Amino acid sequence: MHTTRTLLAELDAQPAQWEVEGTLDAPVTAVAALLLAVTAGRVGDDNLLVLARASTARQGAMTVVPEPEAGLYRAELAGPLEPVEIQVDRTRCRLAVRSWYAGVHEADPIPGGTRVTHRVHQVLPDHPGFAAGIAELGLQTRMARDLRQVLGVIADRLGC
Repeated sequence: MHTTRTLLAELDAQPAQWEVEGTLDAPVTAVAALLLAVTAGRVGDDNLLVLARASTARQGAMTVVPEPEAGLYRAELAGPLEPVEIQVDRTRCRLAVRSWYAGVHEADPIPGGTRVTHRVHQVLPDHPGFAAGIAELGLQTRMARDLRQVLGVIADRLGC
């Protein structure tokens, strides 16, 4: 029997290099429904929210395409960039993305709400999607900013 090593399993086998987290006063099921929403179509606040603020997505040039295996997707970008790999595990409330970085967003219940954690396990500075500005801003600073934006959209949608 042939087994495919999944993106989540691959990243779980590596230590996180950077980690940021935030909380919301909302149930994990409601937060995860928005955080893990990935379907065929254009990337935006209702589809692959964690990449909705990427410059390619803001320009309308990033589209999600489902893979044949359940929970696996790719985001195709206009231009010379390779597709982004995506895996969603709704049971464990996790979403993995690999482009110029490989990381996982995870939603966990806490008393009175939900903690959302974003961990980056790999960075590929030679990848064409890696921008020099990321190094100048600092990856952890960028991760914290991006997570605040994601949590802001979710909080707005849930009214919390």
